[in-house]
Amino acid sequence: MKHSIQKISGIIVTLILIGGMIFLRAKISATSFDFQNSNFTFFWLAGRMILEGESPYNESQYLAGHETYGIKWQPNHIFPYPLPLAIFFIPLGALSLPAAYITWQVITLLIVAATIFILLSHWQETAPRRLLLPAFAALFFFGPLYLTLHTGSIGAFALLAVLITILLLEKEKSLWAGMALALTLLKPPQGLPILLLAGIWFLAQRNWKAIYGVAIGGVLLLTIGMIQDPQWVIKFGGASQAVMNRTQGVHSNMWALAYLICDGATPCTTLLGGALGLIVLGAGGFILWKHHARFTAWQAFNLILPLAFVCTIYLWSYDQIPYIIPLVWIIGTLVTRTKSYIYAFLFLIGLDLVSLFALTQQAATDKDLWSWANTIIILGMLIGLSRRATPTVGQDIPTSD
Repeated sequence: MKHSIQKISGIIVTLILIGGMIFLRAKISATSFDFQNSNFTFFWLAGRMILEGESPYNESQYLAGHETYGIKWQPNHIFPYPLPLAIFFIPLGALSLPAAYITWQVITLLIVAATIFILLSHWQETAPRRLLLPAFAALFFFGPLYLTLHTGSIGAFALLAVLITILLLEKEKSLWAGMALALTLLKPPQGLPILLLAGIWFLAQRNWKAIYGVAIGGVLLLTIGMIQDPQWVIKFGGASQAVMNRTQGVHSNMWALAYLICDGATPCTTLLGGALGLIVLGAGGFILWKHHARFTAWQAFNLILPLAFVCTIYLWSYDQIPYIIPLVWIIGTLVTRTKSYIYAFLFLIGLDLVSLFALTQQAATDKDLWSWANTIIILGMLIGLSRRATPTVGQDIPTSD
């Protein structure tokens, strides 16, 4: 009886502390961030326009919407994301812009907290589960999440899609898992390499249901967009090309590395960037294929996410929010292997410091090259921990035989 009371008390205290942190962060955002000059306005305006019977892919209506709602930042002539994404933002579009901005902040943090809790619950031991509060608090200073909250970006959407995919695969609901994973296509530059690597793993496992699920999900997204605008794919392609043309060489990916090596010259940048990306994707695909029988769902996506993100053609640090999935594996594994919290805390502190430094460099130079460090640290820790023989939750990530 005493143990049950302590357990319930612990849950209540944890919920209060998490709720308090979310409340304080939302309050800071409401008073100090210029939400009318943020990425979030793109998503909110698209949802509001559909709600009012307009099209975010109509240039005149889209630009007029900026003027109507006092949106200061107008870098795009139409909504620069897939049209189906606007459908998901209709509920937020029904709110005022300030209210929607804060609501999205709360939703993002709830997704992050739920992800940490669910993944830590994979361990039977008590010690890793106690990382929920310190990990959640530390992530407030993790550069990608900090920037996500500041700009109101949608990285948490991809985080949730991958988390749901992992959970459904663990329950052998592969068809639904594939459909959930297809939601990453709502940001195609990140979604496509994720689906490519995941597809190799599915194919090696002969998991046809997962492959069919991805196909069904993709077709559904295409159809949803075509109901709104039959030419949405063509219009989105044009908007995407305009965005990439003005952001070449500034991201933490292989294409930016090629841009720097080639000093921006074409076709050198295109050829070298494509070659480097294919090499990394090929190496990742080879590992996933060769060791497919030894990978769990969580294990596979620990590897897929960082490799996919360095190969994408378009990436900002806020797109690295799904790194929370391998991050939780790392801290849980450190605690179970070392029987101490010290190394997990040092890792979180170190990652926070490096990622915040990357943000300062981005603010100073308008280039996000330093966010390479987040990927290198995450991938390096995964490989390092996986070379040790001690089994952990999700097994180890084999790198070679």
